Amino acid sequence: MKYYAMQVKTRGEEKFIRLFRALYPECTLPIYFPKRRLSVRRKGAMTQTTPAVFPGYIFLEIDDDDSVYKYHWSFRRTDGFFRFLKSNQNIRALSGKDLETALHFIKKTGPLAGISRVYFDENFRIVVVEGPLAGLEGNIIKVDKRKGRAKIKLDLYDDSFAIDLGFELIEPAARSHLVY
Repeated sequence: MKYYAMQVKTRGEEKFIRLFRALYPECTLPIYFPKRRLSVRRKGAMTQTTPAVFPGYIFLEIDDDDSVYKYHWSFRRTDGFFRFLKSNQNIRALSGKDLETALHFIKKTGPLAGISRVYFDENFRIVVVEGPLAGLEGNIIKVDKRKGRAKIKLDLYDDSFAIDLGFELIEPAARSHLVY
């Protein structure tokens, strides 16, 4: 399987997918739009939001190279489309670190990246027990304990951006301290 990235109108990703499916029902290619769950405090009340992991990007899973060119113009004619990545003239499948990052959110976390469970070690470093932050510890650039968020740096092709992922603080397993 190969994965391709498309840039579409930011905050219009779901609308683009619905419109494309309505215009071209014969296209059954899997289209992924990974999202994340965040808790946000507004006017003193906590609410749940589900923003995009990769704002403005959606991903296609294609088993043969001919399919991307078969539906190329169908995607381009759909309202909200900007470009394929690398470019419309040079469509390339994701590879290397880009593919690894995209698959982390497409396959490992599912369509909605939930809240990670973490604790802090004796050196005040974050240790991820489970959740979407697992495996991304090296990408964490800032931790806000009060809000329960970790800001991570993601790279996609030559673009780099930071997003927040939520975490729940847990207590580590009790360590036995032997006194002699």
